[in-house]
Amino acid sequence: MAALGIAMGGGNWFSALALGVTLLKCLLIPTYHSTDFEVHRNWLAITHSLPVSQWYYEATSEWTLDYPPFFAWFEYALSHVAKYFDQEMLNVRNLNYSSSRTLLFQRFSVIFTDALFVYAVHECCKCIDGKKAGKELTEKPKFILSVLLLWNFGLLIVDHIHFQYNGFLFGLMLLSIARLFQKRHMEGAFLFAVLLHFKHIYLYVAPAYGVYLLRSYCFTANKPDGSIRWNSFSFVRVISLGLIVFLVSALSLGPFLALNQLPQVLSRLFPFKRGLCHAYWAPNFWALYNALDKVLSIIGPRGFLRCLILCALSSFLFGWHVHEKAILLAVLPMSLLSVGKAGDASIFLILTTTGHYSLFPLLFTAPELPTKILLMLLFTTYSISSLKTLFRKEKPLFNWLETFYLLGLGPLEVFCEFVFPFTSWKLKYPFIPLLLTSVYCAAGITYAWFKLYVSVLSDPPSSKTKKQ
Repeated sequence: MAALGIAMGGGNWFSALALGVTLLKCLLIPTYHSTDFEVHRNWLAITHSLPVSQWYYEATSEWTLDYPPFFAWFEYALSHVAKYFDQEMLNVRNLNYSSSRTLLFQRFSVIFTDALFVYAVHECCKCIDGKKAGKELTEKPKFILSVLLLWNFGLLIVDHIHFQYNGFLFGLMLLSIARLFQKRHMEGAFLFAVLLHFKHIYLYVAPAYGVYLLRSYCFTANKPDGSIRWNSFSFVRVISLGLIVFLVSALSLGPFLALNQLPQVLSRLFPFKRGLCHAYWAPNFWALYNALDKVLSIIGPRGFLRCLILCALSSFLFGWHVHEKAILLAVLPMSLLSVGKAGDASIFLILTTTGHYSLFPLLFTAPELPTKILLMLLFTTYSISSLKTLFRKEKPLFNWLETFYLLGLGPLEVFCEFVFPFTSWKLKYPFIPLLLTSVYCAAGITYAWFKLYVSVLSDPPSSKTKKQ
């Protein structure tokens, strides 16, 4: 702790935070991992031992390759490092294969690729207005944002306990957001196009990108009142954006188009034969996709960010076969808004606390119970205390009803983990804890979505943005 204090005092606080969370990730290596561990091991084997023409047809394992081609090539690249750890993990026939070397390789591959996420957070911090900065380092918006992102509880348990590669993917998204804040629109568009071909779940937020780039890049001038000057539309810029999308898509899908396998790839990416609800009952309710009102009135990067979050939340709440982990698609970008306005901080805290708790059923083994409770308590306590300090001169972040709801998560956890297992209902109704968690969290997430939606419609973002 002394070393950490010296590093922060010397201006190297960001490096200290990044190093600290990396060490924590290393400590989580021996913990429980889900079937996603075998999913990614199998994808390593598929891409390493089979020709490209068989990648999206291979079905020896039930965990078939169902991510876009860029992610498949990512697994292919990893496999050429994996062979130096344990060659057997790359055998397609070795179903459910596991070894200590396989564990170390896959865990460290997630930690290593998180370097992109760390860099993206650093770039996002450059885009934050420091007007509210206090005298103390821990009261500065950039420091708070760095902690909220680098030490995000949900990302820690999903990637470094449950096991996935969300870190570098969110790194691509945050980096594209930072580039748009910096008015480097072409770079932002390119990064997002690449991201879509790594994981297609980010299609959820594509409408926000499309509208923002149309409004802020393709229209080159505004009227004095801030509205669009229609005759300023640039066909050259539209063509430039279209060319980026086309070239990235051609690079990703071109080989499979040449092999006449594009329909097979798309059938893997969009398996509509699956049921309406995912197995873990993501805390949502299903309906038609929710269109964003006033979307053409977006002015400035902050407005884009708010609409991006609305797209993510709307897709989460109304989507088909939604995974519970998709809530992070809204939580992480919302972190950027939380240090700007008290109203956004309130929404962030409700969304994050509820969304993170909804991930608890992912870690259902007893040894991980203290870890997940402790990590969430630490992150939630820091989030609330730091944002309350940042906005201490404004009204309270929660009203009595919001406070009552958030405190209700405590009794819910006690019942699900410590009371229900000893009741007679456990054998007959084993789904009750999951049902209660899902329904209770759905209420909080829906409330946060509604509150954000109202704030967007009633309090349009300012057109003034931070000068780069």
